[in-house]
This record gives sequence, structure tokens and C-alpha cells, in this order.
Amino acid sequence: MPFSQSSQLSSIVGFLEQFQPKSLLDVGIGMGQYGFLARTNLEHLHLFDIDGAQVQQRPREDWDVRIDGIKAFATYRTPVHDYVYNQIHWGNALDILPGLADKQYELVMAIDILEHFTTQEGLLFLEQLKRLASRGVLISTPKNFIHQEVEANPYENHRSLWTQTQLAEQGFSQILNNEESWIAIHPLDNA
Repeated sequence: MPFSQSSQLSSIVGFLEQFQPKSLLDVGIGMGQYGFLARTNLEHLHLFDIDGAQVQQRPREDWDVRIDGIKAFATYRTPVHDYVYNQIHWGNALDILPGLADKQYELVMAIDILEHFTTQEGLLFLEQLKRLASRGVLISTPKNFIHQEVEANPYENHRSLWTQTQLAEQGFSQILNNEESWIAIHPLDNA
């Protein structure tokens, strides 16, 4: 589905606020909820000019944080996407990621995406995420297999289940607390 477990929200937003990336790639943006939360929680006062009783939105060119996204299924596009993201790459992440330059984002995140790939595809996907990040990668994936097949959007089908051990073997050794999902971080610096 184009949204994820609500129980993850506070952990992921808290991590974003602590990490403070100036560039972020959101892979599998769904309806844009994490992009929106990243924009509002990282940009803060840079979204508006406030002068006494006067307030106006700042132009996008004045924003401090670059947030790009990747989304395979364009039917989920909403006005949130157009507001939040600086750039969206439309298509299969496995096709798009290899064409992006190394280390061009401080943080790369993929929330509830990994389970949509086979295990072999998932391993390639994780390597691409790590290649693009200069400081860290944050992913989440369910702890239990949830059968999901969506005829209208095969990208939504669940194809794999990942364990904490598998994630740690790929360098995702830091786990944020959550009962439903592995929220795992691959740190590339001491942020």
C-alpha cells in the first residue's frame, strides 16, 4: 500500500531530527508521508517568512534541505509529492538507482520497500542504497511476513521476509525500537 505502519512514525521522524540530513533520497515514496514529515521537521522555519503580523511561504529555492524520491507507481501521485519533493524519479527503483551518482545524498531511506523484492533483488537494492549515501541509510521492513498481492499494482506484492540477522549481515546493525517492523540503520559516519 502507498503508506506504512503508523507505529514507525515517531521513531523514524525522531531519527531524521537527530541526523539532520541536508540531502535525502526517499525510495518508494508511496503517498509522500515520510517526505512530508522530513520536509516539515527538517526545514522548520525555512518554509515561511514570518515578520510580526505578516507571514508568507518561502520560495522552494530558499529551502535548505533537498528531498528527492523514487516511485514506481505514478497513480499514487498526490499534491503532496509536488510540494515536498525537489525531484521525483518515476519508475522501478532497481532500474533508477544504478543511474544515480555515488554518495549524492547524506541519507537514503526506504520505508517498507525491501519486502517487495525477492531476497536476491533485495540484496542488490541494499547495496545500491549504501552506494548512494554519504552518511547513512535507514530502512524498515515488517518483522513478520504479511501476504500482500495487489492486482492493480504488482509493485505492492510482498516477496520476501527479512530477519535482524540478515540485515546485520548487510551492515544494518543499529535497530530502532518497534514491535511490528525492523527499523534498521546502516551508519556511514558518526552522526
